[in-house]
Amino acid sequence: MPLNPSITLPFTKMHGLGNDFVMLSGPDLAGLDLHPDRNPKALEQLAAFLCDRHFGIGADGLILPVPPSDPSRFDIRFVYLNSDGTWAEMCGNGIRCFALFVRDLGLVQQDTFTVETLAGPICPTINPDRTVTVDMGAPILLPEKIPFQANGAMPPVQRFVLHALNQPVPVTPVSMGNPHCLIFQDELQHPLDPALFGPALETHPAFPAKTNVEFVETLNRQHLKVTVWERGCGFTLACGTGACATAVGAIMLGKADHDVQVELPGGSLRIQWDGHPESSVLMSGPAQTVFQGEISVPLEVVSMERRSQAVF
Repeated sequence: MPLNPSITLPFTKMHGLGNDFVMLSGPDLAGLDLHPDRNPKALEQLAAFLCDRHFGIGADGLILPVPPSDPSRFDIRFVYLNSDGTWAEMCGNGIRCFALFVRDLGLVQQDTFTVETLAGPICPTINPDRTVTVDMGAPILLPEKIPFQANGAMPPVQRFVLHALNQPVPVTPVSMGNPHCLIFQDELQHPLDPALFGPALETHPAFPAKTNVEFVETLNRQHLKVTVWERGCGFTLACGTGACATAVGAIMLGKADHDVQVELPGGSLRIQWDGHPESSVLMSGPAQTVFQGEISVPLEVVSMERRSQAVF
């Protein structure tokens, strides 16, 4: 037996506006029991290994399609882990990549379908130009569901003052299935440094599940510019749920129209929301396959004690 036994694992690398992902499919995992409900620890270890930019492929997250828990309600299930191996409820750029990935593999047959996620049902539509429009569902504004400790403030919570790094910071918390902390830089006398305040707010006790942090510049009513500190990843070129949350917060605060361009370091997304708390947020943008390949994964990374058929 070799000193460092390993398995060769095929993968696909994709990105949405530079927010990049390792994509795995069921046939690639034949013989490995990596179903999230049966062997989550092995999947966490694999995600951290594959997403490492020095020793692995390098990515912001790992995405895996699995069969839905209820085929009468969902066409497919979306599994997402951050680059550090932690679980995330949703990823807006990831769900666009996921939509093209599973459609191209033939795991779904239609261009509009319903995806099971930890954030609830999500409905992507693949457009003729292969951009993807995603019905992200209604924003979550109740503090206890974000989750956010609002100390009795009534929803929607806006400009709530937290103290970070010995400084008062007005934040607007919004969830799009995962928590976001919005900071509108134009409301501050001195704009905050995202490299300092991103990690400080990500782990702030007011966000018991941690949070993504968006630093927002309002260029005009149709154009917002955002720097994202992503929970579990750090700086990222794009965050789809963050773009949606940013648009929701800006519309609630009267800073933006109901159809707005959200500019991120990796490119722009179109976000539409009519301002009604129960209305869905629509996100439209691109997704791109970068390359396909194989990687040698040490068996110590993935438990091989139990084998199974392919996930699909």
